[in-house]
Amino acid sequence: MAIQLRQIAMVARKLEPVIDDLTSILGINRCYVDPGVAAFGLENTLMPVGLNFLEVVAPVEDNTAGGRYLDRRQGDGGYMVITQADSRETQVKVRQNALDHGVRVAHEAEREEWFLCQLHPSDLKASFLEIDSDRYNDFEGFWHPVGGLGWEDKVRQDVTVDFTGVELQGPDPVELAELWGNVCGLPVSRDGAELSMQLNNAVVRFVTAEDGRGPGLGGVDLQVADRPAILNAAKERDCYIDDHQVVIGGVRWNLQDV
Repeated sequence: MAIQLRQIAMVARKLEPVIDDLTSILGINRCYVDPGVAAFGLENTLMPVGLNFLEVVAPVEDNTAGGRYLDRRQGDGGYMVITQADSRETQVKVRQNALDHGVRVAHEAEREEWFLCQLHPSDLKASFLEIDSDRYNDFEGFWHPVGGLGWEDKVRQDVTVDFTGVELQGPDPVELAELWGNVCGLPVSRDGAELSMQLNNAVVRFVTAEDGRGPGLGGVDLQVADRPAILNAAKERDCYIDDHQVVIGGVRWNLQDV
């Protein structure tokens, strides 16, 4: 059983300013716009980060789930942890685990051998968790949310290499870690005060919310090849925190050298 962190979604009031900051600071490219999100009153853009993806969505209608999330978290920020299962059986197991622990299915669909399942952020006490499966289950290739293939020439890794982790925050990180571990069917480990759950390619860390914004997806760990370029661009755009962290779109980006 393996679960890959394949995509991280952010939500913003306005799409373009956040996309501009992300591409300029992290040295990544746009690769895809999904017209399907219009059904949820949203617009979006996706960018490859290594062989995985970063998405930003923004509401274009009133009373959307994205808009309510922006209100609840007082501005732009992390929105979804989007994963890919190694098999349909793994996806079905995670879905059942969620139901067994009182987590509702917020949305699910089957589209041409693509099985999509989104689990409710309120029940998960931090963010959406999406787990997808398709006929390929290729962690390094075909991915339906970016149209399958055709994005490969947009990959750029001279500045930012890949995700290595995602940080979920809440008032009780122990409770949060236990819930996500039970849903994903994965063990939770402790290293000092840090609680974490290991996915196939990245770690999910559970921390106390200390930024006044409540529960949510607060941070992303990035493996980087050119920290100075990121820091210089962040300073120019007023996104610099210190030499180890920048803030873009309401998300803390923790920099780790290759």
